[in-house]
Amino acid sequence: MLIFEHSSPGRKGAPQSPSAEAMPTGIPENLLRKNSASLPEVSELQAVRHYTRLSQKNFSIDTEFYPLGSCTMKYNPRACNTLAMLPGFLDAHPLTPDEQNQGFLACMFDLQSMLCEATGMAAFSLAPMAGAQGEFAGVAMIGAYHRSRGDDARREILVPDAAHGTNPATAVMCGFTVREIPTLDNGDVDLEALQQAVGPQTAGLMLTNPSTLGVFERNIEAIARVIHEAGGLLYYDGANLNAILGKIRPGDMGFDVIHSNLHKTFSTPHGGGGPGSGAVGVAERLKPFLPLPVVTKEADTQRGESYRYLTASDRPQSIGRLSAFMGNPGVLLRAYIYMRFLGREGMVRVAEFATLNANYMMAEAKRRGFTLAIDNRRASHEFIITLKNEARDYHVSAMDFAKRLLDLGYHAPTTYFPLLVPECLLIEPTESEAREALDGFMDALEQIRNEAQETPELLHAAPQTLPVKRLDEVRAARQLDLAYKGR
Repeated sequence: MLIFEHSSPGRKGAPQSPSAEAMPTGIPENLLRKNSASLPEVSELQAVRHYTRLSQKNFSIDTEFYPLGSCTMKYNPRACNTLAMLPGFLDAHPLTPDEQNQGFLACMFDLQSMLCEATGMAAFSLAPMAGAQGEFAGVAMIGAYHRSRGDDARREILVPDAAHGTNPATAVMCGFTVREIPTLDNGDVDLEALQQAVGPQTAGLMLTNPSTLGVFERNIEAIARVIHEAGGLLYYDGANLNAILGKIRPGDMGFDVIHSNLHKTFSTPHGGGGPGSGAVGVAERLKPFLPLPVVTKEADTQRGESYRYLTASDRPQSIGRLSAFMGNPGVLLRAYIYMRFLGREGMVRVAEFATLNANYMMAEAKRRGFTLAIDNRRASHEFIITLKNEARDYHVSAMDFAKRLLDLGYHAPTTYFPLLVPECLLIEPTESEAREALDGFMDALEQIRNEAQETPELLHAAPQTLPVKRLDEVRAARQLDLAYKGR
């Protein structure tokens, strides 16, 4: 039921703040609304109950295990939300002068510095508003670097076949052509194919390490050497940064530019299309091209030191602005607070427990007879089960398993990605789950496989217990209709 269906003409809640009529708006008379907006007319209690019921129908990390591979759906401490919403932060206007915004700017400068330390980069910009925008900024800087050297022939970006789908899309959006590099059966990039692909046309390689196959790229130093000797740059997709925090840094692997999904790794709830952050870091030679604004610290005769935003006059080679202001402040503050809470030792524990949980689940999956996509490698923070045998023997799909998991109280892992693994379940438990949750999920997978043998139609019709039953995914994507038509 929609909230409009609770509406009754003239019904409203008692005002709990000054009325709109008493507040000056500064809006010209000719632009003011003449008629009331078509909003639902409900009491406060009706509104509270309606939205509370809706929230109870959702799967969320607060209520269920959410092993969504490559998305790092982990618990985020409530203290980070509380501190990020302190009035001095929450009530600040985006156009507050730098001299009146020193506390926030100090936090952002420290966040930039901590990200540099954690990733091995020389400098960071917090401007990108999402991971995809961070990718765009990174590849745009690669292009700007080559153009600044008059190297206009470098129009090709190399992308492994196991990469995130956004990688080739980003490269094309930045004006490059894309060449796919194959992955070997053991999960490593095909180094021989890479060597054959590079040349004077190579602008760079986009790579995630650990990869979306759930394994660490063992030839990363050789890969970096091949790209750099060809005159290209190495781009790090930070989607899987959670797996290596405090253990190894992309900068030490040879990467020249990185984006970090702060909303995956550093304490903002991921998913749902909400605000994110794709903070982008660079090696020394790419610093001039960072997107603006960037926070800098300077000597101050009165305060000892002060902070301000660098602008185009400071960085004339910058790729420019990505939004009106600088990133999503709430997301950035949560990341800053979370990193302060963790400290250096805490970041190490994040990687260790994320890896421990993934390898425990992978061993359990193998013990219970599931087929691993890569059977001879240790997992990083995630691993892949292929249900190709179940699909062949019982005529059920990975999507059937995913939908049935919802009935059993578990959100499904990522399905059908990476595309090169048939009937793929990409499972990432994260560091914040207890062993009982991991065992419960594996019990559910085993139960579903038993059901597939005995009553496959149960899987085909799943989910049965949720407010929304099985959808026609193709029709929903191509004929999406969310308009309210009234009673």
